[in-house]
Amino acid sequence: MTLPPLLRLCRMHQYTKNLFIFAPIFFAAHFGDLPTLLRVTAAFICFCLLASAIYIFNDYRDIQEDRLHPTKKNRPLAAGSVTQKKALILGLFLLMSSLTLAASLVPSTLPLLALYAGLNMAYSLYIKRFSLLDITVIAMGFVIRLYVGGVTAELPLSRWIVIITFLLALFLALAKRRDDVVRLSNGEATRAAIQGYNEVFLSTAMAVVAAIVNVAYLMYTVSDVVVARVGTDQLFFTSAFVLLGFLRYLQLTFVEGKSGSPSVIVLTDGFLQAVITLWLLGFAIIIY
Repeated sequence: MTLPPLLRLCRMHQYTKNLFIFAPIFFAAHFGDLPTLLRVTAAFICFCLLASAIYIFNDYRDIQEDRLHPTKKNRPLAAGSVTQKKALILGLFLLMSSLTLAASLVPSTLPLLALYAGLNMAYSLYIKRFSLLDITVIAMGFVIRLYVGGVTAELPLSRWIVIITFLLALFLALAKRRDDVVRLSNGEATRAAIQGYNEVFLSTAMAVVAAIVNVAYLMYTVSDVVVARVGTDQLFFTSAFVLLGFLRYLQLTFVEGKSGSPSVIVLTDGFLQAVITLWLLGFAIIIY
């Protein structure tokens, strides 16, 4: 079923990225704390509204560029199914709704929401033109999501979760840039920052980062501090699902050429969904 243009403009499928907000309470075994879960859920909703407002701003800025792109040309603004005036009104409404709800329900997140909005505005206006810096900012956005969840739940974040999340986001950003490079080699229009990349560099970088993430995750599961905190030394079993998930993503990227949108991949690839589900179940059974 096709969503109405205004809803498609919000890119609701991208909300899967915001699930990282729940990571702090999941890893700290606080999902059973209902008041904390409700606060984090409120923060999640505020962040989703803010993210949609930023997506609309980006689409407004990139209308002409998107019209030259083989898939982005179908976005509501680029395709003309939503007027620029309506898009701006909706974006402003979502922005104000996000900040108003945050001020009322989770005021501690306001500085982080402002930081995320400012960082993404800078990305859209300037930073995305520069290779390496562009993917670094994208990865920082995922770390901000973690801190939103941690601040809301009043839980300190371990170094492990911050490092692994940053590297995972960097891996996904590299995969997306590789897709842009492949499209460029096929004569399709793409972003300016892609001029600083090539397929060999991005493929190598993806393999290196994937290896580092897997090693970091394995070290996390056997860390004395983590074992003492969760009360078990069996977490290392879940590293098999993490490795399998990365191998599947590499297969999708290198063999099937499907690395353009991580959110779409997660929502459509059954194998990857099964691996993520098994990892979540395994982790939850062990720590809960």
